[in-house]
Amino acid sequence: MKSITIKGSERESVGKKATKALRNAGKVPCVVYGGEKPLHFSADELAFKNLVYTPNAHTVVIILEDKKKLRAIMQDIQFHPVTDKIQHIDFYQLFDDKEVTLNIPVRLEGNSPGVRNGGRLLFRNRKLTIKALPDNLPDFFNIDISKLKIGDNILVESLESENFSILQPSTTVVVQVKTARAAIVIDEEEEEGAVEGEEAVAEGAEETTEAAE
Repeated sequence: MKSITIKGSERESVGKKATKALRNAGKVPCVVYGGEKPLHFSADELAFKNLVYTPNAHTVVIILEDKKKLRAIMQDIQFHPVTDKIQHIDFYQLFDDKEVTLNIPVRLEGNSPGVRNGGRLLFRNRKLTIKALPDNLPDFFNIDISKLKIGDNILVESLESENFSILQPSTTVVVQVKTARAAIVIDEEEEEGAVEGEEAVAEGAEETTEAAE
């Protein structure tokens, strides 16, 4: 999984006044859990742009002024209700030998023949929750839908791997193609047209027979 580097400063004071002063200076107060004790730090708001405003999942390399470096993942983020600015971010520290739980985005590729025939594509789960060691975290799940016909689906069980565990049940539908109402109408019209054509042929044959007699 790709990592984003964030440079920050460790915080000694975490009171309301100190936190407000940081925000006024354009910095975001943060805390990292999972270690021996919570680590408080702050960084420029712009440093989080590629982490927060993206659908992709990333790990984070936090580098502090004393050259202390640690890996983490974002757990929670708070925004201002009016300005929508980042108010606070919680991180969870990663360790090479300790599994972590993370939501991984799902991407679709290809064109479904079922959709081309009038079916409706339903993207049921755009993210899947997995548990894995940090080095086994995938960037995303890539799903090929080029063979999905009307009535077909792709389940979680087809995405399972030895490198990680997917926490949703194996029978969970990720994406499927269902029959659209419009497609049913088209089929009925085609069947009615075929019946009318057969009746017309039959009537024509009867008329030909009568004329011959």
